[in-house]
Amino acid sequence: MRSSKTIHVVSCHAEGEVGDVIVGGVTPPPGKTLWDQRSFIAEDQTLRNFVLNEPRGGVFRHVNFLVPPKNPAADAAFIIMEPEDTPPMSGSNSICVSTVLLDSGILPMTEPVTELTLEAPGGLVRVKADCRNGKAERIHVQNVASFADQLDAKLEVEGIGTLTVDTAYGGDSFVVVDAKALGLEIVESEAAEIAHLGVRITNAANEQLGFSHPENADWNSISFCAFCGPVEKTERGFTGRSAIAIQPGKVDRSPCGTAVSARMALMAARGQMSVGQEFEAISIIGSRFTGKILAEQSVGGRPGIVPQISGRGWITGTHQHMLDPSDPWPAGYKLSDTWGA
Repeated sequence: MRSSKTIHVVSCHAEGEVGDVIVGGVTPPPGKTLWDQRSFIAEDQTLRNFVLNEPRGGVFRHVNFLVPPKNPAADAAFIIMEPEDTPPMSGSNSICVSTVLLDSGILPMTEPVTELTLEAPGGLVRVKADCRNGKAERIHVQNVASFADQLDAKLEVEGIGTLTVDTAYGGDSFVVVDAKALGLEIVESEAAEIAHLGVRITNAANEQLGFSHPENADWNSISFCAFCGPVEKTERGFTGRSAIAIQPGKVDRSPCGTAVSARMALMAARGQMSVGQEFEAISIIGSRFTGKILAEQSVGGRPGIVPQISGRGWITGTHQHMLDPSDPWPAGYKLSDTWGA
């Protein structure tokens, strides 16, 4: 075999959502901060195209790049590459990264609980991993501070009419809609409809409502549409189904940790949820994340919360992605049958 590059990857998924981890073969990008490094990757596109485009990647895949941390308090750092975005934070990807770091022995595991600190572009992420027999069985992620943005905003969507939506930040930015009002039950047979409708709603929200993070001016758009089902009370708090539409048109297989954080921030803003309560989110495939409000914390003067997300991750394999010098598609390709128009 001949190859002009070889990238070493450990594949993983968190409650169904793929979050592969690059563990070697790539040098860290330039930048004084992790956000600077993230911005370089987002703008340069070389690494993103190589690992996310076909034939090596696909619209279903997220890839995380392990890099040395910039913050001395962190044990490791990672840059998240999603199909169209390079976001500040991701719950499912944090769980995948933590699982790979511990299960593959990159960081030492201590049973029954391993504590570590990860640095994401959006800030530090505190992790507790429940470990047994050499396996990180459940990952608890203390997410970045999250907040409600606009409540009960009116949004015009062509072909649908006027929707009442919320916008919020949970480590990434969301427009949140009532699934029941759109006749959706959040079941697997609705996946294509949710994916395509979610992209339309996200695009309309960016045009009409917009978003601006009060402490990070570079994050100034809405990434995802969260379709949220009815909420039921439980002994520890609440539970409910949800489905997250991701650009360019796919549904998150997991409940999406940043969406759980954003939803809890909205519930807290409405006085429906308080510190110490939990929210169990159920995805379109029936997988579950448990969210918990750990504390209240303002974000740029706005009321917010410190959320925790917990879920499970599993390693699915290892890969060495290569590039034959004669390959006519060195950066890969995207087609509208899966990547959207």
